[in-house]
Amino acid sequence: MIPIKTQKEIEIMREGGKICAKIFEKILKEVKPGIETLKLEKIARELVKKAKAKCAFLGYKGDQNSPYPACLCTCLNEELVHVPPSKRVLKEGDLLKIDFGIFWKGFYLDMARTVGIGKISFEAQRLIRVTKKALKLAIKKAKPGNTFGDIGNTIQRYVESQGFSVIRDLCGHGIGRNLHEEPKILNFGKRKSGEKIKEGMVFCAEPMVSLGDWKIEKTKDGFGYKMKDNSLCAHFEDTIAITKKGALVLTKLE
Repeated sequence: MIPIKTQKEIEIMREGGKICAKIFEKILKEVKPGIETLKLEKIARELVKKAKAKCAFLGYKGDQNSPYPACLCTCLNEELVHVPPSKRVLKEGDLLKIDFGIFWKGFYLDMARTVGIGKISFEAQRLIRVTKKALKLAIKKAKPGNTFGDIGNTIQRYVESQGFSVIRDLCGHGIGRNLHEEPKILNFGKRKSGEKIKEGMVFCAEPMVSLGDWKIEKTKDGFGYKMKDNSLCAHFEDTIAITKKGALVLTKLE
């Protein structure tokens, strides 16, 4: 059953989304060669506390045995999602994926971006551009009357037309009073398949794209996932609400 949010609930999530995006912008400004991902975590926690919000991921128990230990997910290069910050130092040429969310007045917000550290390769630049555009195209398809298969199909066709692969074992998700709700939003699929998108639905669209094959495996920390062939990958995500006119991006960066 896909939860339908009331106008009041969407307004609360919109408020939380603006706070989430503002914090994210401040974190991005600190990203540079020479900084530890653990330092970014410290900054994130301070900003969340100052905003009187809560970290969405800290203590979250998903498919791993122990609660997630951080506020941020900071994945480098071949790492895709859910890697906790550490003393690793960002280097020139790295590709960093930051996934971040907050809990605000009873509701969760979730977003992710991929950024290059200093000067990155041409292929890494293309990978970022394509994944970012895939999210934009997904948001455009997210409107009443379309299906979740339409979103997945749009992402897949565009990404594969650019010579990249869409990750198939992870997906977007509904969000609201729980961090992960129905439905699962695949980054591949057939047109007109799956449930119809309706006004009041709130979910996270999150294209995940690889330079090589789409297969993934667990990282040594037990929390994250990386590309099995160690290829570069990228991840973009926004929380969106469905209105009569289409998608309202709740975690929009300025």
